[in-house]
Amino acid sequence: MRIRHLAAASLILAAVAAAGPAGAATSGSTTTTFIVSGGALSITVPSSPVALGTAAPGGTITSQLGAVQVTDLRALLTAAWGATVTSTSFTTGGGTPAETVPNTAVAYWSGIATATTGTATFTPGEAAANNAVALGASQPAYSASAGVGDNSATWNPTLIVSVPAQAVAGTYSGTVTHSVA
Repeated sequence: MRIRHLAAASLILAAVAAAGPAGAATSGSTTTTFIVSGGALSITVPSSPVALGTAAPGGTITSQLGAVQVTDLRALLTAAWGATVTSTSFTTGGGTPAETVPNTAVAYWSGIATATTGTATFTPGEAAANNAVALGASQPAYSASAGVGDNSATWNPTLIVSVPAQAVAGTYSGTVTHSVA
């Protein structure tokens, strides 16, 4: 009996030795993920107040407003935005008709971008002075279309104020508002 057990044990050991160690995998896969975060759409405008200059009644003031920048950090597959501009009337003293320059007498042109980032088609609302528009109503200032991911555009718009002939002397104040959506 002992010989049979030795023979059986020898056969088992021989089979294990012939098979070798347990097989190891030659490759393995791990599913991994990460997040690309999106931010906000924002607009930055010049600090207040901006002094545009001086003109006599019936004259014209032409001055750049300062850098306006739209930043789109939404990381969209199809990025697009539009910036608009509007203005209040400009007043001095008690704001009587003689102390008011109406917003219809204030024209705006965006000009071409002074800087852009990212991938998009950037379009000025008014590329040149002869395209200037009165700010009696909201007007297009700048836009982006066909964008992918983050982008930004900066421009330095020009204001043209036609001072009415009946305007009285004084420091006139009004508000130019840029918005983006």
